[in-house]
Amino acid sequence: MHSKIMPALLGAAALTSAAAHAAPTPEDKAAASLIASAKFAKAQASLKSDYDTIIQDIITLTEIEAPPFKETARGNAYMAMLKAEGLTDVEMDEVGNVMGMRKGTGGGPLIVVTAHLDTVFPAGTNVKVRREGNGLYAPGIGDDTSSLPVQLAFIRAMNRAGFTTKADILFMGNVGEEGPGDLRGTRHLFSKGKYKDKIKYFISFEPGQPGRITNAGTGSRRYKVTFNGPGGHSMGDFGIVSPAFAMGNAMVAFGKLKAPAEPKTVYNIGILEGGTSVNSIPFSTAMTIDMRSNGKPELDAEEKAFLGLLPGAVAQENAARSTAKGKITYDAKLIGDRPVGSTPETARIIKVAGAAARASGVEPKYGAGSTDSNIPMSLGVEAVTLGSGFETFRAHSLEEGMKMNPPEDLKNMGVGLATVLTLAQAR
Repeated sequence: MHSKIMPALLGAAALTSAAAHAAPTPEDKAAASLIASAKFAKAQASLKSDYDTIIQDIITLTEIEAPPFKETARGNAYMAMLKAEGLTDVEMDEVGNVMGMRKGTGGGPLIVVTAHLDTVFPAGTNVKVRREGNGLYAPGIGDDTSSLPVQLAFIRAMNRAGFTTKADILFMGNVGEEGPGDLRGTRHLFSKGKYKDKIKYFISFEPGQPGRITNAGTGSRRYKVTFNGPGGHSMGDFGIVSPAFAMGNAMVAFGKLKAPAEPKTVYNIGILEGGTSVNSIPFSTAMTIDMRSNGKPELDAEEKAFLGLLPGAVAQENAARSTAKGKITYDAKLIGDRPVGSTPETARIIKVAGAAARASGVEPKYGAGSTDSNIPMSLGVEAVTLGSGFETFRAHSLEEGMKMNPPEDLKNMGVGLATVLTLAQAR
């Protein structure tokens, strides 16, 4: 989604990049040669003839709800689509990722090309697609459903144009990218999946237009902190300790933390829970918080500071009111941990992505975001997240939508396809 990706790394890094690209690189030459070839013209013609099919596949998949941890129905549908494109070894793994291989001629690396199956919306959300003019509207239609059929179109374009690649390409729809999913699909791929030690390059497609090259992973730590106490009647037990006040102390202290501007580091209290009635001192309250940073030391420091303020917040409440019926305690549970990572601009995958953009007349913009690429980046595997082509808007809202602008959309898709083909050493 758009809010996951934020411009970054643009200062000195951008100057370095500009200097490095003053003269054409080998990657620039390879991408330009590919895009100018007759085969790529056939591939682009395939994308054009497929436009209505892509749109229909987006509608079909959007209308199969895929809440976090409940992506199986959509996964089965996408697995059938992958199989219909002639991929080999099509399967659903233990956690629900679906994938299929387009075999190369040999001698090349294994490349993963993926988009995530899950959306943020709970089961029961109305996901019927509504068409208004050149817009399609439905929860989840942009993030990341719109990217899944683009991958299918890439496969058809490669086949129709007669491209072979040295590399094996594993096309995938992965689970668990959003919120509580905590990147579980990609974690499994790299920790327990059968391809975990073979993957050389990883490309994640998210909504967005070309030129956006996410080569740094914003890390995050998420906690649910529960404050417990004796509870009681607001009148009869007035004066005893309250979890609500202890949590209030923690919230105030948390809000006073200083976060560095560079690398960008932030924090937020997103969910507040607790209490049973307006005239009851709660026996339990809870807050769910999010901390993010583009730097690992900064994220570690912020986490340490947050955890360090909790005992004081509880002690402050226990000292302020009576503990005759019990003291306030707390439990801090880690519920999300996305690692910080990055792929340097000197890495081949980033050079290729930038070259494909430039050869298509698009200026690359490097940045950081929280995506599936965080996992391989943190492991030292070359990874990048790219825009899949459509212009989308209002991500994570009930009015989420995407625009249909065939000339622009097809041009944008061509950049992604050129990136995959150049990286895979297509012939």
